[in-house]
Amino acid sequence: MIKEILQKRILVLDGAMGTMLQRYNFSEEDFRGERFKDWEHPLQGNNDLLSLTQPKAIAEVHRKYFAAGADIVETNTFSGTTIAMADYYMEELVYELNFESARIAKEVAKEFTLKEPNKPRFVAGSIGPTNKTASMSPDVNDPGFRAISFDELRIAYKQQVEALLDGGADILLVETIFDTLNAKAALFAIEEVKEERSVDVPIMVSGTITDASGRTLSGQTAEAFLISISHIPILTVGFNCALGASQLVPHLEVLANKTPFGVSAHPNAGLPNAFGEYDETPSQMAAQIKEYVEKGLINIIGGCCGTTPEHITAIAELVKQYEPRSFTVEI
Repeated sequence: MIKEILQKRILVLDGAMGTMLQRYNFSEEDFRGERFKDWEHPLQGNNDLLSLTQPKAIAEVHRKYFAAGADIVETNTFSGTTIAMADYYMEELVYELNFESARIAKEVAKEFTLKEPNKPRFVAGSIGPTNKTASMSPDVNDPGFRAISFDELRIAYKQQVEALLDGGADILLVETIFDTLNAKAALFAIEEVKEERSVDVPIMVSGTITDASGRTLSGQTAEAFLISISHIPILTVGFNCALGASQLVPHLEVLANKTPFGVSAHPNAGLPNAFGEYDETPSQMAAQIKEYVEKGLINIIGGCCGTTPEHITAIAELVKQYEPRSFTVEI
């Protein structure tokens, strides 16, 4: 169904989960809840855990984004792998974290779809990059060293993918890719699960350009990144995070001109200020995204760091007036 809708209009993705959760000012005790009150290690900052300890807050964030005009919300699972959860000694909880996060998002999506059947809402299972890289050494004195292998990544991602699908995710979003080898492990795992379960789930792939040179952290240009992942049948390819909307334009132009897939973008609300905060207002961000739609660059648009339901409302109102970028999709 989502493939058909993408032919007709630009779909709106939600904004930042972390930005919204910061508003709650959750304490260590809030992160722990009753279930983890005696956990031996600090848990504050483990946002994925809030799907278990503060599920009402997670549902409320999803609700606000759907009410703002989002067609798709992302699950609260950006760090939902055994690799990332090792920081909190919570590897054993990974399946449950992903399943519950997807289930919460799906319940809210159904609630909004029932109210507006002509605007069905979707859940994208958020698959983050992990905190380890398969392409580069973390040790400047040992360039050949790798903190993680392709196979370790594949196994971790497979567990996440299975749980997200079991919980009800409609789409899988491999996002904030700074190392394409990590992304390839995630995509390999998704293809394995699709084959084993005989299911066809739409895949979104979103890289991140980390500096003014227009490259990912592992050194690829936008075109090289696209070529690296184009052998997989994906729904959209795009960029998110690291840059504000205006800085992403040349990189989205590369994708739009060279890919048969759909193109997505969820930029930050500008660049962070000296305090690490994002100052770009909803109207400022929408004004920059106007360039995307006037040039016919995108099919899915949302927000990353610093974006709120107010940003998504402004973006959703803007893109209603424009046609989506035309692309070939197998329906």
